Amino acid sequence: MASPVRVIALGGTGEIGRNMYVVEHEQRMVIIDCGVTFPKPDQLGVDLVLPDFSYVEERADQLEAVILTHGHEDHIGALPYLLRALGKTRVLGPRFALGLVRAKLDEHRVLDRAELIEVETGPGPQLGPFGTEFIPLTHSIPDCLAVALHTSAGTIVHTGDFKFDHTPVAGAPASDIPALARLGADGVTLLLADSTNAEEPPEPQTELSVGQQMRRVMATCPGRVIVTTFSSHIHRIQQIMEAAYEDGRVVALVGRSMSRNIGIATNLQCLRTPPETLVRLNDLEEYRPDEQVIICTGSQGEPLAALSRMARGEHHQVTIRPSDTIIYSSRTVPGNELAVNDTINRLVRIGADVITSKSDPRIHVSGHGTSGDLLWMLQLLRPTYFAPIHGERRHQRAHEDLARSLGTPAENIFLLDNGDVLEIGAERAAVVDHVAAGVTYVDGTGVGDFGDEVLRDRRHLADDGVIVIVASIESDTGRLIGEPEIITRGLSFADDELVEHARLEIERSIVASSSNRVTEVSVLQHQLHDAVASVVRKRTGHRPMVLPVIVEA
Repeated sequence: MASPVRVIALGGTGEIGRNMYVVEHEQRMVIIDCGVTFPKPDQLGVDLVLPDFSYVEERADQLEAVILTHGHEDHIGALPYLLRALGKTRVLGPRFALGLVRAKLDEHRVLDRAELIEVETGPGPQLGPFGTEFIPLTHSIPDCLAVALHTSAGTIVHTGDFKFDHTPVAGAPASDIPALARLGADGVTLLLADSTNAEEPPEPQTELSVGQQMRRVMATCPGRVIVTTFSSHIHRIQQIMEAAYEDGRVVALVGRSMSRNIGIATNLQCLRTPPETLVRLNDLEEYRPDEQVIICTGSQGEPLAALSRMARGEHHQVTIRPSDTIIYSSRTVPGNELAVNDTINRLVRIGADVITSKSDPRIHVSGHGTSGDLLWMLQLLRPTYFAPIHGERRHQRAHEDLARSLGTPAENIFLLDNGDVLEIGAERAAVVDHVAAGVTYVDGTGVGDFGDEVLRDRRHLADDGVIVIVASIESDTGRLIGEPEIITRGLSFADDELVEHARLEIERSIVASSSNRVTEVSVLQHQLHDAVASVVRKRTGHRPMVLPVIVEA
């Protein structure tokens, strides 16, 4: 009897981003994708959120390879940190994804820890007990692949991110429908499928329609056009450049990741720039405003991104003018709404005309399939078991409903949580275990150096501020020397009266301790904390962080 296959999501279920899936068979394993997500507003000071690698680290000797479906950050962004933990590792992926990965690993100085292996469509290398096969699919980035793992216990298919675009941008491969149908005919044991747009109506969305609308908008704009989109959306950037060329405009790039990704895409021939269209930013001064297009980063309101700095008037090369038209050719990622709205409001206040997908839905289409695409994928592959992934819980639930509408039995559908161990045997599948699958925070150069308790402290400081008490005492008697110093930060309610009451409580506490011959610093600090926290809470209702410092003399 064949050994079962175990599938474990270490990130990417019940959330958008942080995709990382482990597939185990015959004491060997492969990893599909290794991505990051960006911090939520309450994760103060956090730069990136990674999967917890501990499960993989404990079984590093079983790892055959990491397989990448495509080059978006939520699928490749955590790879440098994983390689730092594991050492030399085989990394398989399509050409453009590996181009982005190579630059990323070089920046992190871990390129020597990766054996990068480019894969093409069709059968791939044998990885231990896993036979591999790669199927091209359309998405919002070049070279996207679904991954089929052929094992003695059946075939596991991971779609990656996808949609069925029947008129892809010139040069982009179409989804290989016959290959998917063949897999379905041969038998798919388990399907892991993108659920992002499971709630969206089934109407098809084609990338070419965005290019057509870009041409219409540019033809009517009286001045400079500034377009912000994801720097990895090469097909979108291709169309922006073509629209600019047809309207007699030149294009300049702003943003480090934008320039880097365009360079990689051009070198790999994933992007074809119209002749004499791309110019340096400094050269724009030679052209009239109605002959200029700027493509920049900042579609998600990132504070340090190019458009955000322009909106704040802090960009050293580009100043927003009232005659400018700003086009947001992107969708706001959940959690970024406040930052995006703040940037838009700043641009509108300057007087610029801002076009978003809300005001003009034709200016952006999603790279993820609608409910119609998800239904078609299910019909093509006809899996025995199905697990909706890559989506929040409501997206997974909507995807489950689509599968059930096609007759998939409810007991064969698994809405996984991160850490669930889905085991597929000869006659049944079930969630049999749960492993550690938390989050790892990146804070500056520190990785995993702090946890939820640090974030709680940061939220506490952000909400109520901090009071620092510095009191000098005689080491032998515990008597107070001079007046205690009270330092407040982030307290809107810290008036002179409150500070004076706090000082009186400090003096009373130290006098009482001295009379009882209490001189231990830790005890005195605890008593000062309670005394000051109590008076502040009673008088203001706030609970700031109180940090007592005792100096012995």
